[in-house]
Amino acid sequence: MHTTALSLIELGALFFGLGILGRVAGRLGISPVPFYLLGGLAFGVGGVLPLEGIEPFTGVASEVGVVLLLLLLGLEYSASDLVGGLRRSWLAGIVDMVLNAAPGAITALILGWGPLGALAMAGVTWVSSSGIVAKVLEDLGRLGNRETPAVLSVLVMEDLAMALYLPITTAALAALGLVAGLRTVAIAVGLLIVVLVVALRFGRAVSAVVESPTSEVFLLRVLGIALLVAGIASQLQVSAGVGAFLLGIAISEDTAENATRVLSPLRDLFAAIFFVVFGLNTDPSQIPAVLPAAIVLAIVSTATKLGAGWFAARQIGVGRLGRWRAGAALVARGEFSIVIAGLALASGTVDPGLAPLATTYVLLMAILGPIAARVVEPVHARLTRPLRPSTS
Repeated sequence: MHTTALSLIELGALFFGLGILGRVAGRLGISPVPFYLLGGLAFGVGGVLPLEGIEPFTGVASEVGVVLLLLLLGLEYSASDLVGGLRRSWLAGIVDMVLNAAPGAITALILGWGPLGALAMAGVTWVSSSGIVAKVLEDLGRLGNRETPAVLSVLVMEDLAMALYLPITTAALAALGLVAGLRTVAIAVGLLIVVLVVALRFGRAVSAVVESPTSEVFLLRVLGIALLVAGIASQLQVSAGVGAFLLGIAISEDTAENATRVLSPLRDLFAAIFFVVFGLNTDPSQIPAVLPAAIVLAIVSTATKLGAGWFAARQIGVGRLGRWRAGAALVARGEFSIVIAGLALASGTVDPGLAPLATTYVLLMAILGPIAARVVEPVHARLTRPLRPSTS
């Protein structure tokens, strides 16, 4: 069969299959991320029916997926939100980082993956999935709860920390050396400061560059400038995703809402491809070997995330049930964990076993997170129910 025809057939089957998987996830009330990863495992290296000939498209599309994921994440926050969240919740952010980065780092060291593997796995277990958390809070009607600001503050702190963590990790994985690594981090910090200042004082001017009354022109401008900024950031040895995230912060509120509305379908499409590509590059035959470690890691990091959420909610005076709800809402890991694992694997400097472990871990946590958020209230009610007096 002609190469182009075969590629189109495979891409058509891939997109249609993703649509079916997304529908199944919606019916079950959980995130589609684990289904996309499973789809990639089924049709990738060592899978049931490996796809061939679509790598040129899926490779670029997965990079665009990362850019759009982080761009729309940045659009959710204004510079004042980030600065305010940093002032209010810096201690909760530090507790969250210490508790949840430690399990991944320790696991990598135990498995003999060295400091670079530990650095990557620390990020995999540290960051909650903003997308899954937001959907869970909306589905359960908890957006107006007293503990929700604590949950959002932790997410903001994690997202802000990623603007520094990703370039540091990228520099370390690329073995740039001390001087080059420090230069990369300095560039990232400088960009963050510049973006925050520009967003606070000149946000409307930035928005005017992309604003247009025509949705087609608006889409082209926003997507174009996002890819330009991501490419320039990548050329400066800063993660392309970080560049997109900072651009999202710099766009003012009204334009940010329009950009989110226009770009959301594209984000969902390319993000799905990103998750599938990560699964395509993971050999499912390696998963059984890492499954015990993934299960232990899931149990431990669920407990540590519960503790971090409990502490964050306690800081703002939320009651016991609200504290546990906050912790349970933060359990899910997803897009950031896969992004970090993808960076590590692309560098070629970490053990290949990191891919199946990260995939298995995210599969478990993306399913466990929504379940934990749903069952925390009945479990708490059962544990705190007063014992009935004996009738004997």
